[in-house]
Amino acid sequence: MGTTRLATTVAVAAAATGSAYLGARNLLIGQADQARQTIPKAWDIPPRADGVYAPGGGPVERWHRDVPADLHLMVFGDSTATGYGAATAEEVPGVLLARGLAEISGRRIRLSTKAIVGATSKGLSGQIDAMFVAGPPPDAAVIMIGANDITRPNGIGPSARRLGKGVRRLRDAGAVVVVGTCPDFGVITAIPQPLRAYARSRGLHLARAQAAAVRSAGGIPVPLADLLAPHFRKTPDVLFSPDMFHPSGAGYELAARQLLPALCTALSDWLGGAAPELPWQSRSGEGFALLGRVGGLSRLWRRSTGVPAPVLGGVPTPAALPAS
Repeated sequence: MGTTRLATTVAVAAAATGSAYLGARNLLIGQADQARQTIPKAWDIPPRADGVYAPGGGPVERWHRDVPADLHLMVFGDSTATGYGAATAEEVPGVLLARGLAEISGRRIRLSTKAIVGATSKGLSGQIDAMFVAGPPPDAAVIMIGANDITRPNGIGPSARRLGKGVRRLRDAGAVVVVGTCPDFGVITAIPQPLRAYARSRGLHLARAQAAAVRSAGGIPVPLADLLAPHFRKTPDVLFSPDMFHPSGAGYELAARQLLPALCTALSDWLGGAAPELPWQSRSGEGFALLGRVGGLSRLWRRSTGVPAPVLGGVPTPAALPAS
């Protein structure tokens, strides 16, 4: 997970010179070693279920040129975008989104996944390049990326700009784009303090910079840190996978619940009706009116998250962050 590199970055920022630097560096590298022993490396292959999803459920249909599809959804990003930690393909974010769109629209949705476990914003351009090599661009794209930019010494500004460039490339190719921004590291108790607090601060900084870059490039950012963290703190045993770092199937359902309304908003013309209000812009719960009218989503939404608080003014700055 890159915790040694994160610890070194923390030490440089936290201590200016001499013994203070050495003390901070040794402490944080020791904590990184502790976290590495607790959080296993991502060796497993995440479930994959690319193909075509029809309304009404049923098994996925393998796509080839003779298989019709009304909309092509493509997923880019890191391990969270691949669904690493999910037990089955039905729990993968892309599958949840494809099935949700199929039920809402009554049409056939083709899902393709370009995301790679361990990817950072530096690798996003390669995923998009692979898309162009493989065939025409998708109609809609979902990106989930940022966590690995925090566990590696990647600058916040450059990471956000790389994401913005990727969104712009997809938008210029005709795709609508939804981005789940960097998650909240404060919920990952396997990372000890003070390393966790520093990772949380940098992650929230990155999420805010990502949101600005995505909006400027014509995409829709979804503030996953704000929307998901309270629930992960409350029921970590349910929402984390056994490694206590990646989400479980229930955690991915929670993320999909926040991403799908944004995807519907981006595709409102294609859906031919009013899109749901984005859930972080209202406490009323009316944002899920469109979703609630679709009976086939009962499994997808059976774990109710309640109504998340709205984001006012974006993600807080480090000075305003409470201690984790």
